[in-house]
Amino acid sequence: MNKINVKNYGLGDVNAIFRVYIGNIPDYQDVTMLDTVRALHPGEIKAIGDQCGNGWRKVFNVYAKLVYALRMQQHILSDDFDSWQTWRDKQLLQAHSDTVLLFSAPDLRTINPAHIHIVMGKTWARDCGLNVGFTWLNHEFAVHSTLPVVICPYFDYRQLSNQKIVFLCELLEPRIRGCCSAMVI
Repeated sequence: MNKINVKNYGLGDVNAIFRVYIGNIPDYQDVTMLDTVRALHPGEIKAIGDQCGNGWRKVFNVYAKLVYALRMQQHILSDDFDSWQTWRDKQLLQAHSDTVLLFSAPDLRTINPAHIHIVMGKTWARDCGLNVGFTWLNHEFAVHSTLPVVICPYFDYRQLSNQKIVFLCELLEPRIRGCCSAMVI
């Protein structure tokens, strides 16, 4: 099935404000057959990493580090989450987590400006046709001029290092204030 035109399918909270778009799909259980958003259950992030390899572990770890860093920046920390690892295992991509990993291409014509949208990887952004309305800040990061959409490196330790996560947080902070200050990521 060609899913290039299928909207919003992936893993996580269907109503998430924090939306990350990726051009890969893990070969895990029913995930390759999804045409909607499915919340993960506790333990599934580890199971996907175990079955699908280190690349998926890195994606989940970098996603968790990014959201945890934003939580610290926004002073929205809970006693339940004393580290990004705990947050990843107990919350990331689960129901009511306010996070989603979408395998579908973002459609800027219908994008919800009340959400944060991160397109993972310059190549995936290009493949999605995201070339109009973006300002490239350097060879890795771009921001849309009117929408809360950021293009950043792929979620891998070498491509999106801790230093680049800090930079991405700085890019997202005014967009979070501008569109979704009630976000509880």
